[in-house]
Amino acid sequence: MKVKGDDAADANNAGRRKKEQRGWVWYDVANSVFPTSVITVFLSLYLTSIATNAAKADSALNGANPCANDNAFDRCDVTILGLQFPSGSLWGYLLSIATVVQVIVLPVMGAIADRTQNKKKMLGFFAFTGSVATIALATVEGTNWKLGVLLFIIANICYGASVVVYYAFLPEIATPDERDAVSSRGWAFGYLGGGVALAIQLGITLSADSLGISSGDAARIAFVISGIWWAAFTIIPLRALTEHQRPHGGEQGASVISAGFKELGTTLRQAKAFPLTLAFLGTYLIYTDGIATVANVSAQYGSVELKFDQQTLITVILIVQFVAFIGGVLHGFVAKRVGAKKTILGSLVVWIVVITAAFFVEAGDETSFYLVAAGIGIVLGGTNALSRSLFSQMVPPGREAQYFSLYEVGERSTSWLGPLVFAGVGQATGSLRPAILALIIFFVAGFVLLIFVPVRRAIKAVGNKEPALV
Repeated sequence: MKVKGDDAADANNAGRRKKEQRGWVWYDVANSVFPTSVITVFLSLYLTSIATNAAKADSALNGANPCANDNAFDRCDVTILGLQFPSGSLWGYLLSIATVVQVIVLPVMGAIADRTQNKKKMLGFFAFTGSVATIALATVEGTNWKLGVLLFIIANICYGASVVVYYAFLPEIATPDERDAVSSRGWAFGYLGGGVALAIQLGITLSADSLGISSGDAARIAFVISGIWWAAFTIIPLRALTEHQRPHGGEQGASVISAGFKELGTTLRQAKAFPLTLAFLGTYLIYTDGIATVANVSAQYGSVELKFDQQTLITVILIVQFVAFIGGVLHGFVAKRVGAKKTILGSLVVWIVVITAAFFVEAGDETSFYLVAAGIGIVLGGTNALSRSLFSQMVPPGREAQYFSLYEVGERSTSWLGPLVFAGVGQATGSLRPAILALIIFFVAGFVLLIFVPVRRAIKAVGNKEPALV
C-alpha cells in the first residue's frame, strides 16, 4: 500500500527523469552536425580537391602533368604509407578505413563505459575532442590532405564513441513506457539542429562571391561552425545528466580499461544467450542499411538520373532535414498509441511507397522530387529513433553501452551492402532508376523479419520490465 511519502518520492523521481530527458535530447542536436554537414556535404569534395592539388604538385615536380584536366581524378594519384591510389578515390577509402577503426574501437569503449561510474565524463571527453578535431579541419589547406585524413579519423572515432555512451544513458533516464517518446524527440531535434546548422553553412557557401571568399574558405568556415556547434550544445546534456549507480564496475584509471576488455569478452560470450535480441539487431541492420543507402545516394540519383542542378539538390537536403523533425515527433506520437514495433512496420511500408515514387519521378520534375524528399524526411528519423528505443528494452541491465556499441558497429559493418546493390544494379542496367528501385528489397526483408521477432518475449528474456505497448 502506497503512502504519501511514496507518492512524493515518485514525483521527485519523475521530475529528475524529465530534467535529464530534456538535457539528453540536446546531444542529438549537438552531434548531428558532424554526419550531416561534415561527412555528407562539405568534407568529401573539399578533401578530394586538396588531394588533387597535392597530386598536381607532385606531377609538376616530376616533370609530368597527368592532372592538367581537373576532371581526370582517376589519373591524379596520391600516396600514403606506400600505397598509391587516385585522389578521386580518397574519400571512399577514407570512409572504409574510418569504419574499420570504429569496428575495433567502439566495442571496447562500450565495455569501458559500462565498467566506469563516469559515463558523463566519457561523453564530454569524446564530444569535445571530436569538436576540436572538426574545427582543426579548417587548417587543412593547399596540399596537406594527410592532415585532413588524420583529423577526420580522430573526429569520427570520437563521434561514434560519444554516440555509444549517449545511447547508454537512455535506459537510465527513461522508464520502458517513456523511451519511445524520448528517443523520437531526440532524433527529431537532432534533424532540426542539423538542418539549422546546415542552412547557415549553405547560406555562406551560396553567398561566397558576395562575401568575397572562395568556396574553399566557405568549407573551412563550415568546419569551424560544425565544431563549435558540437561543443556548445554538448554543454547542455552534460549539465543535465547525472551519474547513475551501475550494478557492477566503478573501476578508475588503468583498471577500468583492463576491466573493460574483460567485460567485452563476457558480453560477446553471453550474447548468444539472448537470441531474440540478436534477431532484432540483425533485422534492424537490414532495413537501416536500406535507409542509409537511400539517404546517401539520393543526391546522386537527383543529379545523374533526374538532371537537377546543385540549387535543387541543396533544397532537397534541407527539406529532408526539417521534415525529419516533424517525422520524428510524429513517430513518437504514433508509438505511444500503437507501440514501437507496429509503428516501425508502418514506416517500412512508407519507405517502400516513397522509393517506388522516386522510380517514377520524371527528369526535371522538381515538385515530385520535393515530395519524395518530404516522404523520406517523414520516415528517416522516426524509424531509427524507435529502433533505438526498442533495442534499449532488449539489452541486459548493466551492459547498455556494450550492446549499443555492437548496435553501432553492426550498422557500420553492414553499411556496404546497400551501396553495392545500388552500384551493381546501376552498372548492369545502365540506369539508376532500377538501382533505386532495387533498394526496396532491404525494406521488404526488414518488414517480414520484424513481424516474426517476438519483441515482448525478447524484453522479458533479458530481465527488463515490459512496457504497456511494444
